Amino acid sequence: MQVVTLQAPGGLDKLNVQDATAPGAPAAGEVRVRIHASSLNFHDYGVVAGKMPTADGRIPMSDGAGIVEEVGEGVSEFSVGDRVVSTFFPHWLEGPARVADFTTTPGDGVDGYACEQVVRPAQWFTHQPKGYSHAESATLTTAGLTAWRALVVDGGLKAGDTVLVLGSGGVSIFALQFARMMGAHVIATSSSNAKRERLRELGATHTINYKETPEWGKQVNELTDGQGVDHIVEVGGPGTLPQSIEAVKIGGHISLIGVLTGRQGDIPTAKLMAKQARLQGLIVGSRRHQIEMIKAIEANDMRPIIDREFALAEIADAFRYQEAGKHLGKICLTF
Repeated sequence: MQVVTLQAPGGLDKLNVQDATAPGAPAAGEVRVRIHASSLNFHDYGVVAGKMPTADGRIPMSDGAGIVEEVGEGVSEFSVGDRVVSTFFPHWLEGPARVADFTTTPGDGVDGYACEQVVRPAQWFTHQPKGYSHAESATLTTAGLTAWRALVVDGGLKAGDTVLVLGSGGVSIFALQFARMMGAHVIATSSSNAKRERLRELGATHTINYKETPEWGKQVNELTDGQGVDHIVEVGGPGTLPQSIEAVKIGGHISLIGVLTGRQGDIPTAKLMAKQARLQGLIVGSRRHQIEMIKAIEANDMRPIIDREFALAEIADAFRYQEAGKHLGKICLTF
């Protein structure tokens, strides 16, 4: 089978496409899955670029979608031919958050899905949404579930709420889609006026060019009659968090899910306290969260936005395309 491995210490030129021996039959409780798609995330880029060191020879990619080829003894949830998609935290099945690192995450702490076949415990997968392509399903494991947990699980999103999303990456686009699906209003930021037009087409009520309007938090307040927004999906980190605190409603909710602008910085804690807002960090979600998200997707026939697809052997080019930052939505590998 074809497989991609990453040579330490990482870097896009250290991604090696090679042939490897296919895995054998699944043991009790396991399934063998023919992987047909993966999707690129900021976390995957951090690993392959060497910014998040991993073991030499690691198979990258956290997201994997494909078809069950064989089931081991005792597996009742899946049958041969079922279309499945991987989970980000394979051992966090349900309940409160129990993981604070990536030691169990495929593509980082353990081998991921940049390969044509895997044998894994059945609980590492859920069913794909009905009618989804493998590429569409592969977008859900990391980006889709992060947005879902931020708004629905942790945020308690309800119809009529107002949501602010930053930029046009995978998580932000999913957040826009979930918010609209559930009857919320969306304000979106982007430095590209062409992308702002696309964001409006996807349902954003207002868009802001954050380069032209660096104090965009004040504009968000103006657009909400001085109230601020109920929910913010904060992907920037310290460079954008002060503006997010300016933009959030009194008693609102900020989901801190990314550090695109760095890992440290000055935060206006007094204003956060005065706003009595909830600032909550999160990393993706549990298997139960993914199952519930997929039920909602099927009930509303929501489809993810895929910008471009690459072949498995083009994985380095796919990450270079992500690095350029010109995409809107998700970038996928299909094979």
